[in-house]
Amino acid sequence: MSNATATTLLQRLTSWFGGLPGKAVDVLPVRVGGTEYRRSSSTPASVLGFDQALLWVVVALLAWGLIMVYSASIAMPDNPRFANYASTHFLARHAMYLVIGFVVALLAFQVPMALWERAAPWLFVVALLLLIAVLIPGVGKVVNGARRWLSIGPIGFQPSEVAKFAVLIYAADYMVRKMEVKERFFRAVLPMGAAVAIVGVLLLAEPDMGAFMVVAVIAMGILFLGGVNARMFFLIAGILVSAFALMIASSPWRRERVFAYLDPFSEEHALGKGYQLSHSLIAIGRGEIFGVGLGGSVEKLHWLPEAHTDFLLAVIGEEFGLVGVLTLLVLFLWMTRRIMHIGRQAIALDRVFAGLVAQGVAIWIGFQAFINMGVNLGALPTKGLTLPLMSFGGSAILMNLVALAVVLRVDYENKHLMRGGRV
Repeated sequence: MSNATATTLLQRLTSWFGGLPGKAVDVLPVRVGGTEYRRSSSTPASVLGFDQALLWVVVALLAWGLIMVYSASIAMPDNPRFANYASTHFLARHAMYLVIGFVVALLAFQVPMALWERAAPWLFVVALLLLIAVLIPGVGKVVNGARRWLSIGPIGFQPSEVAKFAVLIYAADYMVRKMEVKERFFRAVLPMGAAVAIVGVLLLAEPDMGAFMVVAVIAMGILFLGGVNARMFFLIAGILVSAFALMIASSPWRRERVFAYLDPFSEEHALGKGYQLSHSLIAIGRGEIFGVGLGGSVEKLHWLPEAHTDFLLAVIGEEFGLVGVLTLLVLFLWMTRRIMHIGRQAIALDRVFAGLVAQGVAIWIGFQAFINMGVNLGALPTKGLTLPLMSFGGSAILMNLVALAVVLRVDYENKHLMRGGRV
């Protein structure tokens, strides 16, 4: 081997494992709390300023959700309750929500994270006012016995979705402000706990226990990731679990849901509280490995209630089988992990607020998807939570897209900083 060839080979190997000697190394060593993290490679200038892979996964989930909402709702006009609806009614409305969501998300992407941080307390106040407004008779709209909607023209809007986003932003800002006293319960944790409790009381008055669970988990997750003492974290977790157990024990209809979850096919529950779960399991069982094919679901033909919203996964399981459900699970796992990585990268760049916001979105999307999938598969008691990005519902889609736009903004600012820019 000639000297020139050996030199070229050595240069290639050196470039692969850390750069050429004597040249600036294109990596950024970072420290967080005294712990050295693995080096983060800076982004080449040719790459666009946001995570394209994350964007395409979100688009894929939205497109799949649009198709499944149409498939799950196409037969609903056969029901006398929806006799005046066209077969494309829910498809058209869902598409409209997606367009509105994309426009609002595009606007949210333009907002710098510094502005979100300054606006955090005001967003929380707005969320509280909306939660109060929905409880006022004549203002809040009652559907299926729950007062959860505000009517904005022909569109129904759920303030609980705004509350999830507002609590997320507020908790991240709160942890940044309380970073120096995060080890002290009464100065760091108790005020945040009181804020979540106020939101919880308003949500339970609707009632919407599912939304309260998501809000509580988001706040807890951000406190934990923000560095709250482990003993305090487990104390908070214990208090929350005890509170949820007490709410279930003190509510006859919630207890009945738990008993129905334990044995949905029993004679007592099959036509009562276990009806949705039993038909969800039948749908998923019919799908077997590869499903019965798109549009071939039988359970969506007025057997499975809320097939286009809370139980959309059951229709996916029936039409696409185990392969479809596993594909969906992998997409949500990948998306959650990717968002967490963006958050860690922001914290490594000393942008704690932006990092906690991104990680809070990961907790929100991941936890809600986990609960919805668990309910559809019979692993968890029935709870009224939609599948993020996919189930029919305007306010949920809108706030999911806004939250993901904020994550892409965090990633954009991360990459801009690593290329030597300012934010």
